[in-house]
Amino acid sequence: MRALIHDPGAPAGLRLGDVPAPVPRDDQALIQVHAASLNFVDVAFMAERARPGAVLGMDAAGIVVKAAADGSGPPPGARVVGFGWAAGAWAEYRAADTKELAVVPDSVDLGAASALPAAGVTALRALRRLGPVIGRRVLVTGASGGVGRFAVQLAVRAGAYVVAAVGSPSRAEGLRELGADEVVVDLRDVTAPVFGVLDNVGGAVLAEAFGLLEDGGCAQSIGMASREPTTIDFETERLAGVRKRLEPFIVGRAGIDPAFGPDLTYLVDLLERKALDPQIGWRGPWERAPEAAEALLARRVSGKAVLDIGR
Repeated sequence: MRALIHDPGAPAGLRLGDVPAPVPRDDQALIQVHAASLNFVDVAFMAERARPGAVLGMDAAGIVVKAAADGSGPPPGARVVGFGWAAGAWAEYRAADTKELAVVPDSVDLGAASALPAAGVTALRALRRLGPVIGRRVLVTGASGGVGRFAVQLAVRAGAYVVAAVGSPSRAEGLRELGADEVVVDLRDVTAPVFGVLDNVGGAVLAEAFGLLEDGGCAQSIGMASREPTTIDFETERLAGVRKRLEPFIVGRAGIDPAFGPDLTYLVDLLERKALDPQIGWRGPWERAPEAAEALLARRVSGKAVLDIGR
């Protein structure tokens, strides 16, 4: 079958090639992939985390062509979206754990559904880690990215007053329309403490955002788009006398934490009811995957990048 494979010598480290078709386990369905999405982590750390020849990608949507042998999951012909810990999404076919799948109604575009798994579930679970946010101030950094735009929408839906932080004025486009109460480029413009922080940037931004937390507040360190380590002066924090938490967010651990299926089903339902916008900022055929990857890395994509998988 055809697949996007990691080739260190190719543009953006990606090229189309031929690989063996996957052989599903008994608890896996075989999916004919119609669309897949790219995540920043897929492309930013490709050289460090992927071996040459590996098929990448965590998120894909398509049609079940062979149901799981153990009887779990949807039947052949079902439209589904799924997440995969072992990657393999950027291919014509994918073997997917049935517990990581959600059925996609006919009214929902498969490309839109493919944007949900990693970014949408990350935003949903990180928001839950903050606890109840109704009536509370929540700061989302890196709000213009895939996780950030889902986080803004879900925090608004949960009743929070949302402050969206972006890296430049051009990256702020559309965030007010998603419900953000404030949009800032500089965290010095955040004029009041916040109850929660959903940080997608890391580095100095995370340190500054942590300093904005009110007593009892919590910061979730979701990502490191800055690719910079974070240094926090905890002596200064102690002198401020404010008790607060900083947690390294982990969306889940394969075989240990809850599977993606139920949360994906919830997000698909929001998508169907037009209560959630996938915020697809780039979409094209998978032959243009290097272009999409480079656009993500260069911060030229607002929201998600989606590949239409050719036949």
